[in-house]
Amino acid sequence: MNFFQFIFTKAFLKQLLLAIVTIFVLGFLILWWLRITTNHNERIEVPNLAKMSLDKVEDRLNEMDLRYEILDSANYNPDFPKYSVIEQIPKPGEFVKENRRLYLTLNPSGYRQIEVPDILGRTRRQAEPTLLAMGFVIGKISYRPHISDNVLEMRYKGEKLEPGTPIQKTSVIDLIVGDQSLNRILSDSDGASDENKESPDQNDGEHHDEF
Repeated sequence: MNFFQFIFTKAFLKQLLLAIVTIFVLGFLILWWLRITTNHNERIEVPNLAKMSLDKVEDRLNEMDLRYEILDSANYNPDFPKYSVIEQIPKPGEFVKENRRLYLTLNPSGYRQIEVPDILGRTRRQAEPTLLAMGFVIGKISYRPHISDNVLEMRYKGEKLEPGTPIQKTSVIDLIVGDQSLNRILSDSDGASDENKESPDQNDGEHHDEF
């Protein structure tokens, strides 16, 4: 029996059919396993976690088979509750696979602390823009007798505030400024002294005229 006669025998055809069925079953099982392990065509819409606390975030993501990781806190935003989600990656509405990790940025408990600049000795017009540019708020302006209109002292919550002290951004700083009153007094005093110096000369002149 040659080869061509053998391939048409019942034994060969039976073995061939069995091989085809085996390959088909194996292929089906492989595709089914890949579909399960890779979540083929199974996507989850990312929820909006903005302003949610971590407890609520964890409950929500556990229900959706998602995970999360906390990134560094952002600058404080008063429109969001403390320690709530302020940013997230991926964004809400995007589709991800099961067990995907979401990266969250939390709102800190308050504004960060920054050092108070040294504005002592500067004029009020110079000092105020410096404080405002750094995020502080100008509070009460008080005046004290002085030769200039420079800033003489800073106060925070009623206490004297030294330059370089770290306080929270948006803090209210009161200023004590010179009123230049001593400058006017000195000017008046100098004028009076000049008049007193001129008086003896005038009297001497009149005395000589009499002779």
